[in-house]
This record gives sequence, C-alpha cells and structure tokens, in this order.
Amino acid sequence: MSKFIRYEETPHTERRDRQNLKRMFPFVWEYKGRVLLALASLVGAKLATVGVPFVLKDIVDTLDVQLEEKLLFLPLGLLLAYGALRLVGNLFNELRDALFARVRYHAMRRVSMRVLKHLHQLSLSYHLERKTGGISRDLDRGTGSISTILNYLIFNIIPTIAEFTLVAVILFSKYRIEFAIAIFVTVVIYIAFTLWVTEWRMHFRHEMNAMDSAANSQSIDSLINYETVKYFTNEQHELKRYDETLKKWEEAAVKSQTSMSLLNFGQGAIISIGVTVIMIFAGQGVVAGQLTLGDLVLVNALMLQLFMPLGFLGIVYRQLKYSLADMDLMFKLLDKKSDVVDVDNAKPLVVTEGHVVFDKVSFSYQAERKILHDVSFEIPPGKKVAVVGPSGAGKSTLSRLLFRFYDVSSGRILIDGQNTQQVTQKSLRQAIGIVPQDTVLFNESILYNIQYANPSATKNDVIAAAKTAYIHDFIESLPQGYDTVVGERGLKLSGGEKQRVAIARVVLKNPRILVFDEATSSLDSHSEQAILKALQEVAQRHTVLVIAHRLSTIVDADKIIVLESGRIVESGSHAELIEAKGLYQKL
Repeated sequence: MSKFIRYEETPHTERRDRQNLKRMFPFVWEYKGRVLLALASLVGAKLATVGVPFVLKDIVDTLDVQLEEKLLFLPLGLLLAYGALRLVGNLFNELRDALFARVRYHAMRRVSMRVLKHLHQLSLSYHLERKTGGISRDLDRGTGSISTILNYLIFNIIPTIAEFTLVAVILFSKYRIEFAIAIFVTVVIYIAFTLWVTEWRMHFRHEMNAMDSAANSQSIDSLINYETVKYFTNEQHELKRYDETLKKWEEAAVKSQTSMSLLNFGQGAIISIGVTVIMIFAGQGVVAGQLTLGDLVLVNALMLQLFMPLGFLGIVYRQLKYSLADMDLMFKLLDKKSDVVDVDNAKPLVVTEGHVVFDKVSFSYQAERKILHDVSFEIPPGKKVAVVGPSGAGKSTLSRLLFRFYDVSSGRILIDGQNTQQVTQKSLRQAIGIVPQDTVLFNESILYNIQYANPSATKNDVIAAAKTAYIHDFIESLPQGYDTVVGERGLKLSGGEKQRVAIARVVLKNPRILVFDEATSSLDSHSEQAILKALQEVAQRHTVLVIAHRLSTIVDADKIIVLESGRIVESGSHAELIEAKGLYQKL
C-alpha cells in the first residue's frame, strides 16, 4: 500500500444521546402549538385505530348470532361505524403529518444555520486542518438525522407506545391474565433481542460512516487539486487510494446488511411464536364457550395492529441509533471551540487615523517552532511600510496576526492605540482590506465577486472599482461581461485577472488600512506597472502594509523592514538599505 494513503479513524461510540436530544428540543419547541396539536391528532388517530377491532368484534358477534337463528337484518350502523373509524384514523394521521411538517423542516433549517455559523466562527487553524468533504458529509448526515429522529419519535415510537398501552389496558380488563402475560413476554423478548443484536452490529455502521466520509473527502480533494494530479500524472494513484477506501466501506456495508438479515429473521420468529400462542389461547376460549367468535377476531386484530408497528420498530430502532450517531458527530462539531474569541465586553474598533503598531510581537504555530521573535515596528497614518525577506521569514504571518486569525504568543498589535485583542473581530476585519497572494473567488459572476466586498454597492460602484484595478476593459470584452461566472475557486481566470478582481474588491471595500500580500506576483511587467500606479493612488489615502518578494513593488515605500528567521535584521528606505549592503541588497 502506498505510504501516502491515510484513512479516517473510526469514530468512537461514546455518544451523549440524552444530552443531544435535549439540545435538539429547543429547535422543535419553537412551534410548540403545532407540536401539541400534532400530538393531539396522534392520540385521536390511535383511539380510532384501537376502536376498529371492537366494532369488528360486534359485527362478527351480531352476524354470528343471526346466522344461528336467522339472518334478519344487516348491522349497517356497525359497518358504517367501522368505515368511519378507519376514515377518522387516516384523517388524524394525515393532520398530524401536515402539522408537524413545519416543525421538522424548520428545525433542520435552524440547525443547518447554526452549524454553518459555527464553522465560520472557528479559527483559521481549524480550517487549515479540516477535510472539507468529510465535514460536508457529516453536516448533511447530521441535519438529516434531525428529520429522521423527529419522524421516528412522532410517527412511530410514541404512537406504538400509545397503542401498546391501550391494548394492554383492554386485555387486562376484558380477558384472562394469560393473554396479557403472553403479549408482554413476547414484547420483552423481542425488544431484548433487537437491542442486543443492534448494539452488536453498530460498529459496522460506524466503520461505514468513517469510510464514506474518508472516500468523499478524498474524491473532493483530488478534484479540487485537479491540476496538481495532472501535473504529476497521479490519476491512478488517486483512483487506487479512493478504491481502497471504498473497499473497506464495501466490506463494512456487506457485514451490516447480512447482520441485519439475521436480526430481521429473529424478530419475525419471535413475533410468529407469540401470535401463535395467543391465538391458541383464544381458540381454546371459543371452544370452551368462554369467548365468542368476535373475541377471537378482536384478539387477532389487536395483535396484528400491535405487532405490525412493533415489527417496524426494529427498523426504527436501528435507524434511530444510526441517526443519533450522525447527530452526535454534528453536535461534536458544534462543541469545537475557536482558538480566537472576543473578550468579554469587547468594543468595536474605532479607526480615526489608521496608526498601526506591532509591539514586541512573538508568535508560533506550534510551541516547538517559533515564527516571530519580538518584532516591533509601526506604520504611521497614511504611510506605506513594506516587509521583505526570504521564504519562511514570517512575512505573511504578520498579515494573519493583523487580521487576528491567530492571537499573538506575546506582545501586542495596536490600531490607533487600541489592542486588537480587546476589540471585536468583526470591527477589526471591517477596518482592514487585503489583496492576497493567492486570490480565491466564489463560483459566481465577476460582479458578485467584486461586490462581495460591499453587498450594498451598486453596479456603477463596482465598475468604478474595476476601472481603478484596470480590469474593466477585460470584463467588458467577455461575452457575458460582469455576469461571467468565474468557475470554482476562479479557475476560469488567469492568476493576474484574479488578482485584479481582488484589487477591485478591496478598492470597493475602501478600508482605512490596506495589506498587499504579493499583490502583483501573478502579473506581467506591463500589467504590474498599471496596477502599481493604481495601488499608489489608493495608498495615498490609506495606511498600507506591503508584503513582497519583488522589490519593484516597494521601492516607493516610506519604510522597508527586512525579516530573517522571524527577526527584524534591517529597516530603512530603499536607498538606505541598498547603501547598507546587507541582506536587502542580496535580495
């Protein structure tokens, strides 16, 4: 097996089903009126359903007596009552479904919104480690489990319990004790057998879920990195690792199915034996003259009504266990804590001048590897400060810390005298704009992608920003113009075109502080000069931090800082640093 292949671990089975159901309850109770009406309809439906065998008994007894004497009349009233009860039962069932539909789907919507909101609130470190395909599958199964659990509780489990209670009361009050004992023994054996076998086979389902998520993650990952796969002609490698994961899924799925067949056969055998014993008791009662023929029909009808949903309860229980497992994964996702959170009573950032200060900032992604060491510098209002240095020097880390995607290990970052860790993250990020080195766009129109910086902006505002970024003429030359869809992650545009869209986007946002992280790295010399001119115009009205490798983008900077191994080794203007003949000159 290839050393590159890695599988998801099978999720552990230590779940918190009771706590998860309690957490689900508030989403359901938002429509408590509908819930109560649905439950009332459920009770009405079960009363009608249990009443049907009694009317059937009276019909049989009436006809039996008349046949022994002479058929005088048809029990039309009883026959009409029989039909009416079946109709009323069906009506209440459908009314229950209609009332509860809003409850169920609203709960799914609210939970989906909660999970997506939480994912957006998690810190960058989580999203750099996550597997998008696996999370999307867990999210789909988790929100689907809400519907499944509510469906089974309201439409299967509670109705079955209600019906079983009614049948038990009837049997205890009207018939000999052996009838009730036979039914209870059958039900207890059935439930015990179902629980034992289902628990035994649950690990097959866990393995199926783990392999399903792993396979989905692998397939999405290989498609997202389509070009990389092609560069290294690794199509067969991707197919092999995908197939090996699916093979494990297949083995678990086959074991799950075969063990389910064993469970179904055992359940059927228990029910068959129980019903046979009860019918023998009823038949003996009729022969002895203790029961009428109608009683025999009543007992048989009650047993069929009881064991039909009870037979389905085995499937319900299994699906409920699976849904609880799926829901547990989703709630565990909701329980993940962000590494970066707003402090209590955090206030919005108030930007007056845009004065940025890095004060003795140290940072490390892992404790054993420090990235920045006591970095101190400032960007005066309206000035342009550039940071250069070899790869791995910690340049891009500065922008991540400024946006507070991570918290500094020590030191502080100030904007107009306010510590960025003491203000709200939302207000901080609203005050800063960035043109990143790797621009990722939504699979939407160019208009949508530029307007994303300010959703309330008009199309004229977007066009003005595009002109500033020198991309308007290119957009107008496209068949669909601003309505052109850019493809997943903007793959239909070149690197330079994507960066110009990013520049237009930050121009439209118009923040007080700007970060250019290799903003012209994908541009040719002609385009670079045009963009540099635009950036210079924009920078005149903003505080600017430039992270660069290409020195052509920073020669006009008010100050240049040279980083090496996370430390500032030089600083000064372009001319001063050239004259110093240090690392900057070598770069």
